[in-house]
Amino acid sequence: MIKFSPSILTADFVHLGEAIEELDSAKTDMFHLDVMDGIFVPNISIGIPVVASIRKATSTVLDVHLMIDRPHRYIKQFAEAGADIIGFHTEAGSDIKETIDLIHSFGKKACLTIKPKTPASEVFPYLKELDMVLVMSVEPGFGGQKFMSEVLPKVTEIRNECDKLGIDMDIEMDGGVNLETAPLCVKAGANVLVTGNVLFSAENKAKRLEELREIVK
Repeated sequence: MIKFSPSILTADFVHLGEAIEELDSAKTDMFHLDVMDGIFVPNISIGIPVVASIRKATSTVLDVHLMIDRPHRYIKQFAEAGADIIGFHTEAGSDIKETIDLIHSFGKKACLTIKPKTPASEVFPYLKELDMVLVMSVEPGFGGQKFMSEVLPKVTEIRNECDKLGIDMDIEMDGGVNLETAPLCVKAGANVLVTGNVLFSAENKAKRLEELREIVK
């Protein structure tokens, strides 16, 4: 099953509650929350209070993507704020196994994320312990970037390794996913698609989400 995770990074925060309500009515699978600290990536976005506020507004799965330095320091806070899935980067400076275990200790799902230039093999040792892998199809830090098609073989590598190990793994793609690139992601082996501008720039977000669903069938 193909799932969609609308990224609020490109939403109009003045009307964020309305957008969440509209997408909830369209039965979105989850919401993608990008957390940036200005250190791991050259941008600053939302933090713990915003995650907690969104949690009050929806019961939909919150897919929290930590683009922060040494993320293990904040796992407890984001878990308590209401994150359902907590993703962190292999490149961010935390012990990967310990951070996965820490996420699970709070009853949350763990997602390991790699940048476009990081080899797919970096996640292989942890596949049996993960709930999801996120492959970035842009350099992390800013929304609205162009999709990097060169990452697609990495998605296929991870999917093939999961199949080899007998693991039914969610593989997520984030960055430049739109009506043209979404089918390419699915063909490569991804089943969770983060959608930003393509969704939040639409006058009718629910209709656009349905268009995306139809195009990847």
